[in-house]
Amino acid sequence: METIDKGAVDAVAALVRQTGSHLVSVSLPQKINGLPSSIPVLVHPETGKVTGLYHELAPWRTKPERKTGTAIAETLESFIDLVDRHKQENSVIFAKTDWRKPSLTAVIDYHSGTDPDNGKHRIHYQFPLSEEWNAWLAVDGKQMAQAQFAEFIEDHIADLSTPDFNEAEDFEKMFSAKVAFPNDIVMLSRGLQINAETRVKQVIKLQTGEAQITFEEDHKNAHGEPLVVPGVFILQIAPFFMGEAKRIPVRLRYRLSGGELKWTFQLYRPDRYITEQVRTDLEAAAAETSLPKFEGSPEMSAS
Repeated sequence: METIDKGAVDAVAALVRQTGSHLVSVSLPQKINGLPSSIPVLVHPETGKVTGLYHELAPWRTKPERKTGTAIAETLESFIDLVDRHKQENSVIFAKTDWRKPSLTAVIDYHSGTDPDNGKHRIHYQFPLSEEWNAWLAVDGKQMAQAQFAEFIEDHIADLSTPDFNEAEDFEKMFSAKVAFPNDIVMLSRGLQINAETRVKQVIKLQTGEAQITFEEDHKNAHGEPLVVPGVFILQIAPFFMGEAKRIPVRLRYRLSGGELKWTFQLYRPDRYITEQVRTDLEAAAAETSLPKFEGSPEMSAS
């Protein structure tokens, strides 16, 4: 049996005395979702003015009417623990598999069948993407001037990795381009730095899938040869902070216009590394909390 809060009873009695009003229970003519069958109101005996009790009683509250707000979990473990602490029969977990902003969100007070709920109490976990991953994503598919390209390579040399035999063979077939070693990319970047202010004379496409760049002043690399541009190189970075490192092929592209080269990095299928992890962690969270899981977003706003 539900107990009546003595503080609420005292508050209503105090209001009746202060206003000289009568407490009346108004019955609703039909059932309305989210409302009780009757609503208590104050009726002034002289003016007949009707006053609802909700705002009158609000200052007397010692606790919120319901749980609202979004708790932010910094780790998957904390997300699971918080969801387990607050979950109800109608709670669910949503996964946002957008590889640029992956996240998990538990809606504690979600709709249950035909019975709607507020959806205002949530627990959110934003997957922590690593600084290295974010740095490469920031330039993915974007054109860079020669000097900017060379400086970026110099700043991220530690992210480059040597392809093993199988990778070299597979990627060369896949992209019809030679897979570079880290020193190939470093030599290219340093050669481009030297020639940053020099116009390009010509770019020759080779049968290997590489290209050779010749500048008007005929600058060459450290070995006295034209600069060689490979088609693909390998990154070894962890997409998630303190996560497992992944080997990610990157296509290297360029465009010659008016004697100037524009460079572009294109990460190959970066979405799959993120999506796989999000789905794995969604499965784990759903199993640990025994809650339904969905890929997507809730239909109601949190605010």
